[in-house]
Amino acid sequence: MSHTPHTPIQQHDSFAPSHHMGHAARLSLTRQPMIEFGHGTHVGLRRTRNEDTYYADASLGLFLVADGMGGHQHGEVASALVRDAMVDLVTRGHSLIEAVHGAGERLLAHTRGSVDVLPMGTTIAALRLAADSYEVAWVGDSRIYMWKRELRQVSHDHSLVQALVEAGQLDPAKAARHPQRNVLTQALGVTATEQLHIGMARGQLESDMGFLLCSDGLTEGVTDASIAQTVARTDLAAQECVDQLLLSALDSGGDDNITVIIVRCR
Repeated sequence: MSHTPHTPIQQHDSFAPSHHMGHAARLSLTRQPMIEFGHGTHVGLRRTRNEDTYYADASLGLFLVADGMGGHQHGEVASALVRDAMVDLVTRGHSLIEAVHGAGERLLAHTRGSVDVLPMGTTIAALRLAADSYEVAWVGDSRIYMWKRELRQVSHDHSLVQALVEAGQLDPAKAARHPQRNVLTQALGVTATEQLHIGMARGQLESDMGFLLCSDGLTEGVTDASIAQTVARTDLAAQECVDQLLLSALDSGGDDNITVIIVRCR
């Protein structure tokens, strides 16, 4: 998929490709470092549907990954609805945290108005770049990493396994293989608004800073050390790094949908 510098990139739920890799874009935002980004999603090797979706728009400064759940087409509907709500709300001037809250409320309203009793939900991992600052927000186990000199996970998984680790009841080394590692404690569309705890962080945007947003289809099969080696490769464009990470996830089994966005600030 090719695009002009100011065309937002998203995976459209209308055609749900089994494999999609985009092209990197470079553009300069007012009073902001040069932004380069790459993006891609793959259905994986075990699933028939891709319930992940994403959005990448450097002119709006918004990048997000959503991993839907619910079976049938419910996961696809949930992630696409939240993606579109996030874009709408941020475009209309809402902050990132307000947009996540609003997107969650829209998804809950959609499920309440449905005669279908099957639940549907989605994770969200979102990044907003402003002139000289960044803000991230997340719900669920889709992750946000940042790197300056080394890779660091900014988000904290809203999962049963992470809760056990934080409570000292599970060795972190065993978390990646725990049989209940995919059980979430928070998800948009599932967690009631008054019980929703949106993770967030913000900071100063600097040159040579980078961000990676991904669904758990990447982190289930590719270690943080391997991810760090790939994103540190300055000889590769952001898109080439994304493509390499998708291939690494597929090589490790491709058990789930895989979505990756890399954003570099020059």
